[in-house]
Amino acid sequence: MSEIANHAGEWISICALNDIPVLGSRRVRREQGLDVAVFRNSQNEVFALLDRCPHKGGPLSQGIVFGTQVACPLHNWTIGLCDGQASAPDEGCTPKFSVLLDGGTVYLKAAELQTHATDLLRPVAGPARRNAAA
Repeated sequence: MSEIANHAGEWISICALNDIPVLGSRRVRREQGLDVAVFRNSQNEVFALLDRCPHKGGPLSQGIVFGTQVACPLHNWTIGLCDGQASAPDEGCTPKFSVLLDGGTVYLKAAELQTHATDLLRPVAGPARRNAAA
């Protein structure tokens, strides 16, 4: 019996493993909050992090995957795919999401997609704009 059959409704099917490029990622949009980046390494391990570098908010889904890490495309910070931690000497963490790979299908926890890190925003580049009504 598959793992997912024991936990029906707790997990949401995201895609087939083969839909995620080796050493690449796929973004999962959410109704509230930033996208989730789902990564695949050369060992066909799958990881999920908020698609936001803890440094300047770069899109980790556009980074380079190597081993169990991803390099942010903006400033080359290295973020651990297992825990979202920045590698020393850098400091910071991006939220991680639970992933289940079952029968070639990638699943994310439904409750986490709906509630986890929904308050975090991507920084806006450029000069700050004031509201004309203020």
